[in-house]
Amino acid sequence: MDFDQPPVVRVEVDPERPLDPGAWPMTIPAVAQLAREGLDLSPFVTFLVGENGSGKSTLVEAIAMAYGLGAEGGSTGSRHATRASESPLGRTLRLQRGLGAGRWGFFLRAETMHGFYSYLEDNPGPQDAGRRDPQFHEMSHGESFLEVLRTRFDSSGFYCLDEPEAALSFSSTLGLISTLGAVVEDGGQVLCATHSPVLAAMPGATILEVGEWGLRETRWDELELVRHWKAYLDAPGRYLRHVLD
Repeated sequence: MDFDQPPVVRVEVDPERPLDPGAWPMTIPAVAQLAREGLDLSPFVTFLVGENGSGKSTLVEAIAMAYGLGAEGGSTGSRHATRASESPLGRTLRLQRGLGAGRWGFFLRAETMHGFYSYLEDNPGPQDAGRRDPQFHEMSHGESFLEVLRTRFDSSGFYCLDEPEAALSFSSTLGLISTLGAVVEDGGQVLCATHSPVLAAMPGATILEVGEWGLRETRWDELELVRHWKAYLDAPGRYLRHVLD
């Protein structure tokens, strides 16, 4: 029996807690496919790549919640919450957890990090050897993200990220790739929704393209995202003349 497994091996919808197939989020093709077929996760890094509204963030949020992470971000058992806006999908998922894997995890969500920083300031946890969290609100958006990566992405566990590139420059996105590589080397597992062709190019990552077809595994150079960015950078005018007329 293999006891060296990742935190999450497979994701399924619990048949005893089904959602209405005619209501959101089951009307999203990627969510409907997950409900029908389940989803096996790579033990290393999985990127969900797709357009706005394709369901990639809905999936990451739901899987994070099923793992025990707060919908608005934070580590395992986080109680940070403001206004509930998450889908009901997370309450219907059933995770096949890896044998011998730890339970720790972290959900980094770009759109809710401001509130998460306030939560940390109001609820400081135990400090190690006098180390205290920095004043995240006194940093730039990108600097605060990098500090979260430095202080929270430092052990094995299950790491969920929702569009982390939103706060990062090109060079900082390369730094994120380095951080994710170190997480994997330490035995961690990563699930990330992204629009970034830079991030999705991480060697060894599994890429699932999300769209009207549902979920399909693909290569980086076959992504619609990559083809559009290459074409745009080669000749921006071909795109801009359609949006500025």
